[in-house]
Amino acid sequence: MAKDTPPRWDRRMQQRLARGEAAALGELYDRYASLVHNTAYRVLDNQQAADQVTREVFGYVWENPDAFDPKEEGSMRSWIARLTRRQAVHRLRQRGARELAERGSTGPVAEAESEELEQRVRRAAVAARADYIVTSMPAPLRKALELAYFQRRDYRQTAADLGVTEDEARRRLRLGLQLLSTAHTRPLDPGAPAQGRPGGTR
Repeated sequence: MAKDTPPRWDRRMQQRLARGEAAALGELYDRYASLVHNTAYRVLDNQQAADQVTREVFGYVWENPDAFDPKEEGSMRSWIARLTRRQAVHRLRQRGARELAERGSTGPVAEAESEELEQRVRRAAVAARADYIVTSMPAPLRKALELAYFQRRDYRQTAADLGVTEDEARRRLRLGLQLLSTAHTRPLDPGAPAQGRPGGTR
């Protein structure tokens, strides 16, 4: 399969959504609702706000299935995760701006608070992207990272736990860390998805 060819399921799902099949939206929701909600909650730390972003993301996908470009996004899962991070960051900025306005700060204080908001937005976006990368990476890499960094095993213990050579354990850890490092180097996604109607008609 060519690198820029989407998985067959993604292609079929996009076609069904473009035809307006409500059952397709239901399938998509069943598959990705947990990903969307968890990502949104990671950014916003608020159940109600995460619920709202979940509705908005699936509404956008329902109204704009042709916006999915497999050459650009890779998979539909990646596209939906990116839409979610973008919308959640947009909501976090909105909420922060509203809080700043309510405090009525001016001058240097307002600038400092605004900068603090941007740092909070960036940290939340990086954390959400890191979560997505970890859950998306191949299971052998993810397991090696979990053992090394959450259970504090060194590479020898990790190798023993995984039943692989020490060289292979080091290789998996190195690859996993390289993937994870992209969470910090990729810029924030600009903008936010347009509002759609999750269950609406075309």
